[in-house]
Amino acid sequence: MLPWFAGRFWCQYQQLVRAGWERAEQLQREQQLIADQARLRERARIAQDMHDVLGHDLSLIALSAGALKLAPDLEEHHRKAADDIRARAAAAVEHLGEVIGVLREGTDHTPMDPGGSSLTSLTSEASAAGLAVELRIDGEPDDLPPVVKAAAHRVVQEALTNVAKHAPGATVTVHVTHTAAETRIVVENGPPSPTASLQPRPRSGGRGLIGLEERMRLIGGSFDHGPRDGGYAVVARIPHTPSPPSPVPAASWASRQLPQEHRRAWRRVGRALVAAVMVPLVTGALLSGALMGWEMLSASQSVLDPRDYARLHVGQDRSEAERFLPDRQTNHRPLTAEPTGDGITCEYYAMTADRFDDRSGDAYRLCFRKDTLVSLDMITS
Repeated sequence: MLPWFAGRFWCQYQQLVRAGWERAEQLQREQQLIADQARLRERARIAQDMHDVLGHDLSLIALSAGALKLAPDLEEHHRKAADDIRARAAAAVEHLGEVIGVLREGTDHTPMDPGGSSLTSLTSEASAAGLAVELRIDGEPDDLPPVVKAAAHRVVQEALTNVAKHAPGATVTVHVTHTAAETRIVVENGPPSPTASLQPRPRSGGRGLIGLEERMRLIGGSFDHGPRDGGYAVVARIPHTPSPPSPVPAASWASRQLPQEHRRAWRRVGRALVAAVMVPLVTGALLSGALMGWEMLSASQSVLDPRDYARLHVGQDRSEAERFLPDRQTNHRPLTAEPTGDGITCEYYAMTADRFDDRSGDAYRLCFRKDTLVSLDMITS
C-alpha cells in the first residue's frame, strides 16, 4: 500500500500547490482591480476639485475682461485685447469641462466641493448626527492652497465615515496641526460601545482609504492607517508645496492577502503528508496485529501436551494416537532430516505457544508408516 499512498500524496500535493497559487493570483487580481478602481475614482474627485477652482477663476477672468471691454475710455486695440482675453477664458472653461467630463466618465460618486465647508462645520455635522467628535487645531492656516484644503477635508470626512460605519458609539478625536511647510491630520477613535458592537457592521471594500492613499501620493504627502489602543487611527501628512508623486508599488495592497492563502494551502499539504505517512503505518500495524493474533491462535491449536506425548508409543495405531494429538500441525518445521522409507509420513506438533518460552520453535515429530507409529522425536531449533 505504501507506493499507492506515496503516489496519492504526490498527486494531491501538486493539486494543492497549483490550487493555492491559482487562488492567490485570483485574489491578487481582484484586489488590484479594486485598488485601481478606487484610484480612478479619487483622481476623478481631484479632477473635479480642479474644475471647481480653475473654472471659478477663469469665469472671473472672463467676467473682468468683459467689463473691461465695455469701459468707455478704453482705446480700440485695448478693447480688442480685452475681448480676446474674454474669449480665450470662456474657451478654456469649456475645454476644462470637456477634460473633466472624460476623467469623470464611469464614476458613480459626485465629488464634493470643500470650498463651502470647513473642518469645523464638518465635525459639527458629524456631532449633530450623533457621533462624539472632538476637534483640536494647532497653528494658523495661512492661505492654504486649495489642494491642501480639499485633501484635509477628504481625510477627515472619510475617517469620520469609517468610524460611523465600523465603530458606532466610539469617541473620535480630530487633531489638525498646521506648520509652515505642511498640515498633519490625526483622526483617532476608541473602541465601539458594547451595544453597538453587537450590531451587524456593513461590509466595505476599503476603497475610501485606497483613494486617500492615491490622493496623498499624487500631492507628495503620506498616509497611514491601522489599529491603535483598541481603536483605529488615520494619519495624513499634507505638504503645502506639492512634490512629484512617489511610484505606486505593484500590488502592494493585494500582496498582504497572499500569505494567508499560502498558509492554508500548506496546512492542507501538511495534513495530506500526515495522512500519507500515518495511514500506511496504521494499516501495517493493524495487519501485523491481525497476523500475530492469527499466528498465536494457530500455534495454540497445534500444541501437543507433554502428558499426551507420554501416552504415545511406537507401534501404536493412528486411530488410537489421534485421540491425544491436537487439531492441527505447527507451521514451524525444524531443519532436520526426516526418516526415509516407503510409505513413511511425518507430522510436527509444537511444544508451546508462548513466544517467550525457551521451547518456542521446538516441536514433536511423529512418523507413521501405513497408519502405524514408527518413531517419536523431540526436535529443537
